[in-house]
Amino acid sequence: MRVFLAGATGAVGRLLVPELVAAGHDVTGLIRRPEAAEGLRSKGAESVLADIYDAAAIAEAVAAAEPDVVMHQLTDLANQNYSANMEIRRTGTRNLVDAAAAAGVRKVIAQSIAWAYAPDDEGGDEPATEQDPLDLGADGARRHTVAAVAALEDIVAEAPEWVVLRYGLFYGPGTWYAKGALMDDAVRAGKLAPTADVTSFLHIADAATAAVQALEWPTGPVNVVDDEPVAGSVWVPAFARSVGAPEPAAVDSERTPWARGADNHYARKHLKWVPRYPSWRSGFVA
Repeated sequence: MRVFLAGATGAVGRLLVPELVAAGHDVTGLIRRPEAAEGLRSKGAESVLADIYDAAAIAEAVAAAEPDVVMHQLTDLANQNYSANMEIRRTGTRNLVDAAAAAGVRKVIAQSIAWAYAPDDEGGDEPATEQDPLDLGADGARRHTVAAVAALEDIVAEAPEWVVLRYGLFYGPGTWYAKGALMDDAVRAGKLAPTADVTSFLHIADAATAAVQALEWPTGPVNVVDDEPVAGSVWVPAFARSVGAPEPAAVDSERTPWARGADNHYARKHLKWVPRYPSWRSGFVA
């Protein structure tokens, strides 16, 4: 297939490009810095320089690439700028999907998140499935995050065929959860509390592999998370050990209702996705 990849130089994209090429796909990666072109070329991919917020330039870039699939792996979190990330979910996604439609591209695949689900209606603690609603009734900052996620997913669903990859919390090389990265600093500073909130993790390498396989997946959202949702009281001390930081003291807390993790049964059993790191336990050590 011919794949137009937005986010080709990001945490997922850096691993995804060589996997796509190795699988026999022709890749055109969207870049925003000219110096990134050589890196993509060395991995066997072409590149196109354009600003995701320039709708006309994106339309021209997608049309010139003549892709079979447009893949959206863009984020904007380098400076912990959550507003910028919400804007890329709204406007960046709008521009990509419009460009795909204008070029006659049938399939769009996009990165989303697996922690935007609403609490269980019955107050339970079961991990969320793809059938559960997003938390559109959330309060405060979470309300804005979930609204942007919902906007992204609604826009992507305009395509004739689409897959939304609801990724777990990334860890591993190039992410915030790695030795020497943001959360290493946070746990050393005592700013990463081991609470009762439950998280579903995903190694960054497994995110890339899922994206390649999604080229063949049917339309719909997919939870792409590891097998073991885990409370912060368990994973935070384990993460601290994995980066060589002191373990934080335990805290007494109740689980936030929406923080219940996500279930990967659909991806595992029906789509035959098999994560390289089925648990954060082995992944943190690796």
